[in-house]
Amino acid sequence: MRYPNYSRRISDNVTDITQTAEIPLTSFQVRCEMEELLQKFVPDPKQNPAQFTLKKKLQRLWHKYGANLLHCYDIPGLPPDNLKMEAMFSHLRRHQRRISGRKSTAELRDFGQYQVLFLAQSEEQLLAQIREVPVAEYNTQRRRLAMGEAPRQQKHRLHRHPVRTIQALVDQHTELLTVLESQALEY
Repeated sequence: MRYPNYSRRISDNVTDITQTAEIPLTSFQVRCEMEELLQKFVPDPKQNPAQFTLKKKLQRLWHKYGANLLHCYDIPGLPPDNLKMEAMFSHLRRHQRRISGRKSTAELRDFGQYQVLFLAQSEEQLLAQIREVPVAEYNTQRRRLAMGEAPRQQKHRLHRHPVRTIQALVDQHTELLTVLESQALEY
């Protein structure tokens, strides 16, 4: 997927998580290249059964998840992978374990995004990185993230506050039922 060629190790510069390739790619270009690569790779099932199995599995995964992997190429400033970000959080996690002496890094999960703000070399650098992403695209991705997190949050609410959560679901159902009945009466 044409990852950028970094001259330094990932952990050498953990604060610059938005470094991208010089030539901007689109998701369509990457999709075409990947499909072309899959078509070129034709192993013989009798001679190379492991490669044949690998290709079948890769094709199945690509057709199932490929569209969800490529949106990062259409958002300016978003890197094609999260390797640098993962390295940065790994660094923060090791630091948290070292200073606290505990195995758990739950605090990092809850407050890690704020620690990232403190790693920026300057406020101007942080603002420049934030401004690279258009506001409309940011809001779209935030809505997409919220929709993805909704089932987990619902499960959490059901586990922590079962009576209140069930009552809220009953209230939603009752409200929806009244709306549907009023619409049925209009017709």
